[in-house]
Amino acid sequence: MSLDPDQRLISADDHLDIHAMPPETWSERLSSEWRERGPQVRDTDDGPYWFVEGRPLSPSGRKAKGYLSADDHGLRPGNPEQRLEDLDRDGVYAQVIYGPTTTQLRIDDPELHAVCALAYNDWAAEFNARSQGRLIALPDLPSITPDSAAEALQRVAKLGHRGAILSNHVGRGDPIFEDSWERFWDAAADVDLPIHVHLSGGNHSLKPQLGSWRMAAFVSVVPMQLDETLAGIVFSGVLEKRPGLKFVMGEAGLGWIPYVIERLDHELHKYGSTFTDHRLQMLPSEIFARQVYTTYEDEKVGVELIPRIGADNVMWASDYPHGDSTWPHSRSSIGESPLSAHGPEVVRKVCCDNAARVYGIA
Repeated sequence: MSLDPDQRLISADDHLDIHAMPPETWSERLSSEWRERGPQVRDTDDGPYWFVEGRPLSPSGRKAKGYLSADDHGLRPGNPEQRLEDLDRDGVYAQVIYGPTTTQLRIDDPELHAVCALAYNDWAAEFNARSQGRLIALPDLPSITPDSAAEALQRVAKLGHRGAILSNHVGRGDPIFEDSWERFWDAAADVDLPIHVHLSGGNHSLKPQLGSWRMAAFVSVVPMQLDETLAGIVFSGVLEKRPGLKFVMGEAGLGWIPYVIERLDHELHKYGSTFTDHRLQMLPSEIFARQVYTTYEDEKVGVELIPRIGADNVMWASDYPHGDSTWPHSRSSIGESPLSAHGPEVVRKVCCDNAARVYGIA
């Protein structure tokens, strides 16, 4: 079944990887105290290379060997005008973009990570401003403490960002659903921005390794590592107590979600009467339907399960510019997927309307 040619597409989970970042992004924005240890491009025998904390991180202007590379794109994804040309080629109107500080730019020093994230957030606001509202590069909230995350959230709201990502791998103590994070969630409700987490690990025994079967094994299961975050966010009352708050799971996929939602409801019935801290007044499935969103890419079984998840809670993504993206054939990919079997109303919600509502896209 072909996709309606008039159907507008919004991709809710695309990327801007470190190799495509303009080389001067951090060197122009970091103070002299941090500049030498922060991300910078140096000339090497292997060409321009990104370094951070004195160690090589990634080539600049090209992908590292071993990554899927249907089209390398070079520096185009980091240039808003050229990125829009790529969107137009794919028939996609707008993108939500997860940047390198979330998925690639791993910095061991929490304070250095924080200043680099803040510099990226400033750059991302300028990047978005050059796109006529079509590119939504999400800022990264330094999460050394809940207070620092709350302060960063208030700052990015003033910059005009339309959402924010909680980093879940640098310097964090308590999980984001513990009581110590109450101030942050209050701030999120006050600024009315959707809060995002993105798949980025959680595996205990599988480690990604380019050129090895371990890479495929790791990538196969990493979306499901968001199950603990989902269960904690729901059962702790973070969402129930703040009914207007939107929570987005980036690149979580779909297939595992109906089982987990059913399990959450089941365990509330079993254990709910024993709770001595927060006792939900709603079913987890009702909270999910009201406030949680998940993004998916090229998936079949999960798409068939969308009625079990909720068509209002699912957002399609192309995963541009990654090698396994549906770019530049996203429209035909959607048309050939099981999504079309759910009817045009569901297609509109999943491919456009849900993301337009979450991010305020006209």
